[in-house]
Amino acid sequence: MSTYELIVRRGTLVFAGDLEEVDLAVADGRIAAIASGLEGTAREEIDALGLHVFPGAIDAHAHFNEPGRTHWEGFETGSRALAAGGMTAYAEMPLNAYPPTTDAESFDLKLAAAEASSLVDFALWGGIQSYNLDKLEELADRGVLGFKAFMSTSGTLDFQSVDDLTLYEGMERAAKLGLPVLVHAENKMITDALANRAMSTVRTTMRDYLDSRPVVAELEAIGRAILFAEETGCSLHIVHVSTGRGVALVAEARARGVDVSCETCAHYLVLTDEDAEALGAVAKCAPPLRPRKDLEELWGQLFGGNVEFVTSDHSPAPPEMKVGDDFFRIWGGISGCQSLLNVMLDEGHHKRGLPLARVAALVSGNVARRFGLVGKGRLEVGADADLALVDLDATSTLRQQDLLYRHKASPFVGRTFRGSVVRTIVRGTTVFREGKVVSEPVGRLVKPGRRAVATPGVWQVGRPHTVGTRGVNIEQSGQPN
Repeated sequence: MSTYELIVRRGTLVFAGDLEEVDLAVADGRIAAIASGLEGTAREEIDALGLHVFPGAIDAHAHFNEPGRTHWEGFETGSRALAAGGMTAYAEMPLNAYPPTTDAESFDLKLAAAEASSLVDFALWGGIQSYNLDKLEELADRGVLGFKAFMSTSGTLDFQSVDDLTLYEGMERAAKLGLPVLVHAENKMITDALANRAMSTVRTTMRDYLDSRPVVAELEAIGRAILFAEETGCSLHIVHVSTGRGVALVAEARARGVDVSCETCAHYLVLTDEDAEALGAVAKCAPPLRPRKDLEELWGQLFGGNVEFVTSDHSPAPPEMKVGDDFFRIWGGISGCQSLLNVMLDEGHHKRGLPLARVAALVSGNVARRFGLVGKGRLEVGADADLALVDLDATSTLRQQDLLYRHKASPFVGRTFRGSVVRTIVRGTTVFREGKVVSEPVGRLVKPGRRAVATPGVWQVGRPHTVGTRGVNIEQSGQPN
């Protein structure tokens, strides 16, 4: 009779194409067996009857701002919030850390900070700047997932937007390295000019800010980024697309063979421009919240299979940066990483009928596949035992005191969600249970399991390899956002 570290019994597992009430066993941090009436013993058993077992969610877009701006957030507080939301891994952006992650030295500083305090597993993005194109290879060697660039003003002086030539040449280099480029796609000339016009005439309300970032600025930048990717053979990912029309541009390009994908964010799926005006600074982001028509078109594209995944774009700031009457000067970022899975379960599944398997794909499996997080995002024997146990019918109203990230502000406070995370398990270790963090930090660096092949922009799964200084073995079997 087999002996395991953990057995989760009688849970309803959310597989890629079906739901099934079975037992799941864990050994050496991996899923060792899945079967009905599983024989064997374990040091710990969990009776999950009545609960749904999801692959641990992965937030592919989070800003934890460490090192340098830990007072904005930090790996300790940010990762605790993720665990409370059923997240077992995340990919952290190159800004708003100081220094930003643009070379090997800055990568090492961030890695040390994350390894010291991250409760859940993590991956790191590098950045593209005008001065660091010769540093992309060393970042790739360190293990970044890819490279982030801004096509609009970023809001911080230490991570600037890039001109077209820098972006084009950055894509050329990324293609040779076999890694993707991510872009914040808004036309800088349009958004800056409209913002300056409004500010020069003292029009600084939330509505003035919303009007300064029109949909056309997003659409133009998406189209330009796709053109560069098509010419260079670079794999491209468009972050936080806020409109169905933006997603359609990506889908059209992919249909003609361009290696391009996109994400949207939880807030674009439940909040509108009217909510931004009602809520104020807590709901300022870039691209901004859109009218109801755009929100519904975005859901249409998601149901049509054209949105690869949904992220939080958690972009926090100290409270003093989120107050005032001038909405051009107020920090532009939404804090919401703890609520990503709640939004998708409540709004996506319960209210709109999105199948649970699709929810799991949008917040976990598709992220792992797109960015080569080998061993993550699936409930299969040999995969990492990253699990989120969910009471699908439990309802809860988010209170400010429930938030575990550093600054307890969210546009979702006061919202009632159906579907609640009961327990979060990272590689077999329970890190969050019944409202409390119950583990020391166990997070480890996850490197992409992809390597460049002969044709630029085409990826393949690489061989198992050991990553990070902890030696985890990952095997197959005002506006930054």
